[in-house]
Amino acid sequence: MADGPILRALFRCHVWASARLMPLLVANRSFEAVLKWAPLSSPTLYRGLPSSYIVSTVNRAVRRPWLMRDRRCLREGLLAHRFLRFAGFDPELRFGVDPKSMQAPRMAAHCWVCLDGRPVVSDSLPGMVEIYRHHAHSGKARAA
Repeated sequence: MADGPILRALFRCHVWASARLMPLLVANRSFEAVLKWAPLSSPTLYRGLPSSYIVSTVNRAVRRPWLMRDRRCLREGLLAHRFLRFAGFDPELRFGVDPKSMQAPRMAAHCWVCLDGRPVVSDSLPGMVEIYRHHAHSGKARAA
């Protein structure tokens, strides 16, 4: 289906519903189960939509979270990766940690999405060390 008003309306509804359901579906799940929201291969339901439109739609859908407030980057990253994949793009979902938080009661972590090596959703934060890239290189994710 070519980019047009019907495709964009379906896309916006899909993003909105996914943004509302995701917090419930990833709660108390393992990292591997959570990553299923960021498929490494998928049908290209939204081929033709520009990446900038996808990113801005996802940003709008998650701007006022009522769930996952403390994991906003994860919610935004998973959704952006998912819908960029659905449009035929090859995004990377990257994860980092702050080494200074390793001994703290709660580790400081962050994720962001890159296309062609450039951040399109968030970016690495100062002091963060990248530890994992979820990307479709030969169908396998890899540690950084």
